[in-house]
Amino acid sequence: MNRTLKLFVASIAVFSMVIGTSCSRDKSKPGLEYMPDMYRGPQLNTYSASGLFKDSSSARLPEEGTVPRGYTTYNVPNTTDAYLATLEKKAYPSTAAEMSESNLLEGERLYTRFCVNCHGVKGDGNGNLMESGKFAGVPSYDSQRLPDITPMSIFHVITHGKGVMGAHAAQIETQDRWRIAQYVLALRAELDGDDAADVVVGDDESSMAEDVADDSEDASEENA
Repeated sequence: MNRTLKLFVASIAVFSMVIGTSCSRDKSKPGLEYMPDMYRGPQLNTYSASGLFKDSSSARLPEEGTVPRGYTTYNVPNTTDAYLATLEKKAYPSTAAEMSESNLLEGERLYTRFCVNCHGVKGDGNGNLMESGKFAGVPSYDSQRLPDITPMSIFHVITHGKGVMGAHAAQIETQDRWRIAQYVLALRAELDGDDAADVVVGDDESSMAEDVADDSEDASEENA
């Protein structure tokens, strides 16, 4: 066997060994990898233990003070005085979702998902939970029952909760709360026999919903 043939056979043998040691049927155990850092980053299985952190948890919380991209903050406290102040704000703030047919339809979808079981399809307070006796005292949105509600007060109650209603800030994004408020006022107009909700649309410079630090989910005091 000449030298060239020997080198060829040796090359085939080495190549076969590399292929054999690099392959594995178990994808979680890929075997030996050559230069793995070129294409495979380090990873942890969901909720698995990790020695990289002091608490041994691989599931990490966001850095304190961070908010999601596009998040609009709301720094109005969960107090009775703050709620009463929202009743004086007749206009939608500049940070609210714009009044549009698409936003109203989205508000209807979100209302059906989060609100209808208590407040009813028509907003008359006759939801499934009311009719079954699980809850009592859910008000109708009509002007006689709730004469003073405003877009801001509706948004505030969705954010913090009121009475037996819990806070929904963690379940419903900021702009979606404004869309629900739009739909609630549309239901109110229907209950009152009006063609459109009697609300002011515009930039309220004295709006309570400015872009400041959000502590709406940390407030502990409940509204009366």
